[in-house]
Amino acid sequence: MAAVPPICDFGWPAPEFSLPATDGKIYSLADIAGPNGTLLAFICNHCPYVKSIADRLVDEAVRLQDAGIGVAAICANDAASYPEDSFGNMKRFASDHGFTFPYMHDESQQVARSYDAVCTPDFFGFNKDLQLQYRGRLDESRTVLVPDARRELYEAMMQVAETGQGPHEQIASMGCSIKWKI
Repeated sequence: MAAVPPICDFGWPAPEFSLPATDGKIYSLADIAGPNGTLLAFICNHCPYVKSIADRLVDEAVRLQDAGIGVAAICANDAASYPEDSFGNMKRFASDHGFTFPYMHDESQQVARSYDAVCTPDFFGFNKDLQLQYRGRLDESRTVLVPDARRELYEAMMQVAETGQGPHEQIASMGCSIKWKI
């Protein structure tokens, strides 16, 4: 069953973290933060919602990074119950899709809990002061890519980069629920 996160809590501060990534490095929030904003995406490898938007996410990430927005993804799923989301498979997924951003592993699920992440994908867009300004969807695509869909995430994050504030109207993302450890 699909999960839907809550609407944006404007101004909510980004929690700190330190997580290993598929490139062999460990990243903190400060390492990810861009001069014009930061986008964190909670994703996983097996979710059909993520699979359908992975390549578009990479395209948008490149453009956002060019605009001074830091981008990273985090997988917090229980890999014991969902082996496709193991760290080794995360490396393969990042490579197969040409990730230009860190893909971090939240094995303890503490970071996902501190962000109140709900689903995959779940996007958190912060301004340069690391205050939440966007908690919406990439676009209207769900498990099937919608051609010529409005670039909601990109447009919102560009607005955040330019004004420090996200759009007041946002449509929540939808995806598979985070697979919590029992």
